[in-house]
Amino acid sequence: MSAERKTVTRLDSNYVQQYDAYIERQNRKKQRLIRRLVLSTIVTVLIIGFMGVYHWNQRALHAEKTEKYEQLQSELAGLQQEEAQLLEEIELLNDEDYVLDIARTNYFFTKKGELIFKLPNEDPSY
Repeated sequence: MSAERKTVTRLDSNYVQQYDAYIERQNRKKQRLIRRLVLSTIVTVLIIGFMGVYHWNQRALHAEKTEKYEQLQSELAGLQQEEAQLLEEIELLNDEDYVLDIARTNYFFTKKGELIFKLPNEDPSY
């Protein structure tokens, strides 16, 4: 076969030159198309990558904020319960009998004619 190719000569006509120029333009167009496709693919992959990383970071931030929100909600519930207890105690402290009862138990105040016996907090020895 290689011997047969050597015997074929190339025509140097105007048509062949135009055809070669046409083939050359087609090859350059193909190369430009391939370069544009590769470039657009790379840009698309980079954009998708950056968006994925951004989305991942936002999800982590959202999870952190949600956790902190839940923690603050539980803390708020505890503080509201404490506020309710303190308001109830304020109401009780406005009652004179309650205040006198606290004074008797905590500070050993007595009524007239009342005696207080303080017992040790020890367990019996028997």
